[in-house]
Amino acid sequence: MIGHLKGRIINKNPPEVLIEVEGIGYEVLCPMSTFYELDNLSEDILLFTHLSIKEDAHTLFGFITKDEKNVFRELIRVNGVGPKVALAILSNLSVSSLVQCISTEDADLLAKTPGIGKKTALKLIVELQDRLGKLELSGSLVSSKEFKQSSNPNSRQAIEALQSLGFKVKEANKMVSKIDDQDLSTEQIIRLALQNK
Repeated sequence: MIGHLKGRIINKNPPEVLIEVEGIGYEVLCPMSTFYELDNLSEDILLFTHLSIKEDAHTLFGFITKDEKNVFRELIRVNGVGPKVALAILSNLSVSSLVQCISTEDADLLAKTPGIGKKTALKLIVELQDRLGKLELSGSLVSSKEFKQSSNPNSRQAIEALQSLGFKVKEANKMVSKIDDQDLSTEQIIRLALQNK
């Protein structure tokens, strides 16, 4: 398995880059986010890689950060999402945007990716919510589990009340987490949460 490549870029033709490492040229497919980052680098670059082996091809996928590589690997574990679709998702959304999109269950934003329909977007959200929360992502990313927990005991009741009004768990959590005052009653929290929505 090839874990990473360090060398210089010989040629770029989106989404493929040709990187020379000790006299050997590797063709690597990259998401557009990585591709744009490579414009700013003139010296040797380091790409974290994932090798996909199929009957008819061995394909290297390259990423500027380990987070991109880890999220890519989680994406291709979802049934029906192949490496090319995962690459399209990471080209359309940054890692932090994707994590945010999954945690807030924003299927519409995910479905804007070419090759992703509403059905696949919903499937991605269901399958990735727990897995992305467990991933050790560096950077200033918001994990899907990291909604601010309030110390106000009424917050929990407010979240449950919002759910009974038809809001999803993540949405209710997000609405209540925006409220800072710890001395509010359950009714006041609900009212503010609905105003801030």
